[in-house]
This record gives sequence, C-alpha cells and structure tokens, in this order.
Amino acid sequence: MLHLCIPVRDEAPTIGILLWSIRKVFREYARDFQVVVYDDGSTDATREVLAPYAEVLPLTVIGESAPRGYAHAIDALCRHVARTARYARRDALVLLEGDLTDQPLHIPELAKRFEGGADVVLAEREDVASAPQAVRRLRKAAPWLLRPVVQFAGVRDPFATMRLMRVAVVKDMVKAAGEKPLVTGDAWAANLELLAATVAHTRRIETVSVTPRYDLRPRDTRRDAWRDGVRLGRWAWGKRAELRVAAGRVRPS
Repeated sequence: MLHLCIPVRDEAPTIGILLWSIRKVFREYARDFQVVVYDDGSTDATREVLAPYAEVLPLTVIGESAPRGYAHAIDALCRHVARTARYARRDALVLLEGDLTDQPLHIPELAKRFEGGADVVLAEREDVASAPQAVRRLRKAAPWLLRPVVQFAGVRDPFATMRLMRVAVVKDMVKAAGEKPLVTGDAWAANLELLAATVAHTRRIETVSVTPRYDLRPRDTRRDAWRDGVRLGRWAWGKRAELRVAAGRVRPS
C-alpha cells in the first residue's frame, strides 16, 4: 500500500487536477494506494473541490479550520499514516505538494526503488527555466548557507518535497519523537528536518531526479528568497549539532 500524503492550503485550482492525475497513474500502475490530504485551514474552495473525489478515490481528508503551518501538516500526515497503516515493512508514505509542482507520474519510479530495498527515496528537483525567480535564487543560496553547517553525503537536494518513506521508518520516527513535533522548521527547513529525522531509522537512502512543473501552478510562489534564506540559515545554525549527527548516519546506495 502506498499512502499518498498531500498538505494543502488554498489549493482549490490545482488539488482536483492533482487527484485526477493520481487516479490516472494508478489505473496504469497496479498498486493499492490511499490518498490522505491535510487541509491547513484553507479559506478558498479546497474542501468543496475535494468532496466529490471521495466517491471515486480512496481519499481521507484531515486538518484543522485554522492554519497551523507546513511543519504541523507534515507531522499530522506522518502520525496519521503511522497509526493507520497495516503493514509497516510493506507500506510506504509518499509526500507530495498539492500545487502540481510534484508530478504523480514519478510515483512508480519512487516505488520501484522502494521495492528494491530503499527505505527512503528523495525526488531531487532538477533546475528548470520555468522556476520562479525566488525559487532559483533560493536554490543557489541554500547550499552555500548549509555548507558550514551540514552536508548529507550523496544527497544533492535535501529540501525535496516529494519523497517516499517506508512506514516502518515513519513509525520509528514518530515513536522517537513522542509528544514532540516531528519537524518544526518552516518551508524548506521542514523538508531538511524531516530528512534528518528519518536517517536514524533508515538503512538505505536513494535519490531520483525529477523535473518539477512550476508552469502548471496558477498562483505565484510562496517562496521569498531573502526571507526564506535568512530563516533557513538561522534555523540550520541553531540545529547544527543535530543535523551533523544525522548527516553522519547517511549511507546512500
């Protein structure tokens, strides 16, 4: 079983298209799947768009009426799957964005690596000309910001949103965190922190290069190169000891 986890906030124009794309992929890719959407206090028609898809997809919608942020959404999705998945070793959690940047067509490749023995598979984004300027600037700045703090061997893009994690790893991660949040960082920092949280429970990490689709998203990016760069740098410096310990455990295939 693949548990497809999608955090959303005000993604009414795209979440329906994404779910339709997921349905199309799994018509051709014979694998049991469950979609879990975390609605982070959307104020648009996101909930209304989601409603009819529950009739044609194995879809569960969770969330809260007031926004709690991306990190909280990741935490809630991981805990939901850890609690509901039946087969920890055979099942996997797949995280992807709800704005069409992450394409469902890459899911079979991630699953192939998982079936080959990988516990974590990161979908590393290639640089594309269609990326918003703020994203391109942040991608250039991020490695420079992290270099004095931490580097994960064999991982080119530790900020990758789209990733697969074996449910056994997710369960171990949730157990180790206890009542504390799994991740606390904002935006890209949350993705980096999630990677750091998983490696203590991971035997094998693999990466897959994917092409993101920024051109399909109708809204502007929520990234701000200066603001997010400063936040990422400060967060990483404050977490440098934990990140270095985690990076030292990485043994990519």
